[in-house]
Amino acid sequence: MIAKGKRNVLGVLVDAVDYEAATAQVIAAAHERRPLALTALAVHGVMTGVLDRAHNARLNSFDLITPDGQPVRWALNLLHGAGLPDRVYGPTLTLKVLERCAAEGLPVYLYGSTEHTLSHLLPSLERSFPGLKIAGAEASKFRQVQPGEDVQIADRIRASGARLVLVGLGCPRQEVFAYAMRPLLDMPLMAVGAAFDYHAGLLRQPPTWMQRVGLEWLWRLGLEPKRLWRRYVVLNPAYLARLGAQKAKLWDATPPAPAPADERPPTFSV
Repeated sequence: MIAKGKRNVLGVLVDAVDYEAATAQVIAAAHERRPLALTALAVHGVMTGVLDRAHNARLNSFDLITPDGQPVRWALNLLHGAGLPDRVYGPTLTLKVLERCAAEGLPVYLYGSTEHTLSHLLPSLERSFPGLKIAGAEASKFRQVQPGEDVQIADRIRASGARLVLVGLGCPRQEVFAYAMRPLLDMPLMAVGAAFDYHAGLLRQPPTWMQRVGLEWLWRLGLEPKRLWRRYVVLNPAYLARLGAQKAKLWDATPPAPAPADERPPTFSV
């Protein structure tokens, strides 16, 4: 198990952890009925913090940020000698956590994506994990939260008996949601990005060799060029340039102080 704590990657505090350590932290919080906010960040997720200091502060308040992309793992190893042999990829971490939830009787709530995706995801998870208890599933409204609606969402999740919430709203909406809802829920919230679509069978996973060498972005760009071109064509070079500058000590990548864990944004996407 590797759990070396948080390390500065372009001002975002990313955890030098492996799958085993990340899974253990989520399951412990679920059993102990305590809030925990987790996200798995690839290059795009890190750059959302770099380009928005307020969001960077929110990210730095997360209990756990895993290196979802190989370039983020490489940064941890290059800058901090983390010695991570593998990334902690959100869709894979999701499966490892769900396996433990099924084995230990921890009900799960799914929040986000579309009704179409959820209608495919639920039977897929039930086939993969026969003992898994799905406490509830709620599609995204694709709009900003209305007054009092956040409390109603939290009440529905708690009333379902869930001990874990998987959040699939896309980056950075899902991170803001997890940050905003953490004070209202006594359970972990995992922002898992495209995991819903992957495990529903609606989005094809890249070949293993592409994932291993950090070319997953190229695969996804080929599948969704109109939606993702800016994320990869613009942000990837910017990430590499800033990483080089941080390594060479040419850029002050001082992380902003973490936002208060009990602070809540005035509005966020649901």
